Amino acid sequence: MHDYCLNCHIPIAFEPKWTTLFLPQPPQYLCNDCENKLISIKPPICHTCGRSMENLPKEYIVEETLCLDCQRWEEDQKWKGVLDKNISCYEYDDFLKDIIARFKFRGDYILSKIFSRKLNEILKTLDYDSIVPIPLSQERLKERGFNQAAALVNEAGLQVMDILHRTHTEKQSKKSRQERIQLQQIFTVRNPSAIMNRSIILIDDIYTTGSTLRHAAKELKEAGANSVTALTVARG
Repeated sequence: MHDYCLNCHIPIAFEPKWTTLFLPQPPQYLCNDCENKLISIKPPICHTCGRSMENLPKEYIVEETLCLDCQRWEEDQKWKGVLDKNISCYEYDDFLKDIIARFKFRGDYILSKIFSRKLNEILKTLDYDSIVPIPLSQERLKERGFNQAAALVNEAGLQVMDILHRTHTEKQSKKSRQERIQLQQIFTVRNPSAIMNRSIILIDDIYTTGSTLRHAAKELKEAGANSVTALTVARG
């Protein structure tokens, strides 16, 4: 057990139960108050991008399990069927936005531990052969000090396949949705034979427009992957 909440730094109170006397307990990285502020995504959701459709305006809902954004992606022959689906753990609200900003941009690596249990829980429900974190370019890696996607899977105790290479470009956060969609391919696959006919899980921190994940998925499928599912901490 971690003694202090990784977010607010208050001591985590230990609550003894019968099960704690006989069974090893998973580490607790957040206090109960902070844990309860992480909002899991619940149905109804878009089965392609994983967004909650509960409060989505009606004009953005195509059908019960499909949002307008995903319909647009699938109508474009270049992107049709490239990403099988995305699964996100939590809603990207102000609370989670602050945690991810500290983790991703301010180098607070330890915050990746917060998401390890949830990622493992979801992965246990999926059929896959390999886990591939979305890479950073060498320039961005030098700037940040670590790859946030790789940190997430490392802290979850998972083995990854380091097979994608990324070309350096301007930060994605500075691009409009249209600019992201029209971006030239930024990924290459180092060893295509290693993923031939395999089911791949792509890991990243946030699904925003889906452009980065689709570019990666497209390259993996063209290299021979059978299926590509994304698993992200947040659905922006």
